[in-house]
Amino acid sequence: MQIVAFHTLGCKLNYSETSTIARQFKSAGWAKVEFDQPADVYVINTCSVTENADKECRAIVNKARALNPVAHVVVVGCYAQLKPTEIAAMPGVSLVLGATQKFNVLNFLAELESGEKATVKSCDIEDATIFTGAWSSDDRTRSFLKVQDGCDYNCSFCTIPLARGRSRSNTVREVLADVDKLVSSGVREIVLTGVNLGDFGISGPEGKHEERFSDLVYALDQLESDVRFRISSIEPNLLTDEVVEIVATSKKFMPHFHMPLQSGSDEILGKMRRRYRKDLYVEKVMHIREVMPHAAIGVDVIVGFPGESEAHFAETFDFLHDLPVSYLHVFTYSERKDTLATTMSGVVPINERKDRNRRLRNLSAKKMHEFTDAHIGSVMPVLFEGAENGGKMLGYTPNYIRVEYPYEASLVNTVVNCKLSEFGPSGAVQAEVLARTEEYASAN
Repeated sequence: MQIVAFHTLGCKLNYSETSTIARQFKSAGWAKVEFDQPADVYVINTCSVTENADKECRAIVNKARALNPVAHVVVVGCYAQLKPTEIAAMPGVSLVLGATQKFNVLNFLAELESGEKATVKSCDIEDATIFTGAWSSDDRTRSFLKVQDGCDYNCSFCTIPLARGRSRSNTVREVLADVDKLVSSGVREIVLTGVNLGDFGISGPEGKHEERFSDLVYALDQLESDVRFRISSIEPNLLTDEVVEIVATSKKFMPHFHMPLQSGSDEILGKMRRRYRKDLYVEKVMHIREVMPHAAIGVDVIVGFPGESEAHFAETFDFLHDLPVSYLHVFTYSERKDTLATTMSGVVPINERKDRNRRLRNLSAKKMHEFTDAHIGSVMPVLFEGAENGGKMLGYTPNYIRVEYPYEASLVNTVVNCKLSEFGPSGAVQAEVLARTEEYASAN
């Protein structure tokens, strides 16, 4: 029996795609092992959002070579689409697959000829027009379900449109079928993922969308299945009032939103070519707070973008400090080839970028602590996960508060009413289990 191992870099969308490729290998009779074990084939699914991701890819290739010098190393994903020649030149790489080829790894492996030179199967990104569904299946409790791919936006710092192509998505009907398979396998929570999730829809003959993201949310909310949903990152200009209102009254959709902001300065947002300004972002946050006071609201923000002065950063810091959001994901800007931002003046020194990142991460920790502390003493349904860590198990409330409880096998993958008591040493909230429940309404 042949053996394969996988390693994923980057976003949850990549994880869902790696898992789908792994299922193809399993169906073909391959055995899967962890990446730190000897294997016949190593598949690396790459990211290219930051320079560190590129460097990490090189390190992972070297790790695979050390584990088995004669193994085939296959590199797929965004970095493989953007820089196939560069990857093919890495010692030990056998196969490089671009955006339209990554789900055909087995076929290309069968055609692979022995030799020192890597085989490259790439494409013009304009040819990436077909949507291929994917979902993660490594965790029985939670699955990341890909419903959309690609992006039609042209943000000045981003290479994703070059790596994944134009926006395209599944149909509502097919998503419902995928959800049915996941629920049948025992998954209790499904996270809807995509590159630009709010752009979900079928491209019509004139490029118009025949289905909307709100149509998908509504259809999922009508299911009788015993499952709960989360919406992953969604652009503020695409988060419609209709979607917010459905979630607010839903027993299936969790009160949890994650909206990229990227900067709290309208001037910097303009340079980034974002499709909104601060006023719209505030409007979205306040609408969520009005109809779901206990909702978690996460924010993406980039520091050190070209031209971002200390005054611009202070504007961002103050904006986020005063905004009733729950936590931040802070990214340090890094130059990406073939993006408009690399031609802009006002390059921010690396040490300044790192300092701004640190200051916003501190703010994020403060906000998350305050958000969590406001819920101490409340009773909320918690979905417990299977992993055991030091005799403890973790779970999450509907509004994404991390809960810790002494490990109890009978609680794995179940929803349990818990009273949130106090912060534990790990930063998670200690909980008192009260009763099992299949009702999520109390979280809303």
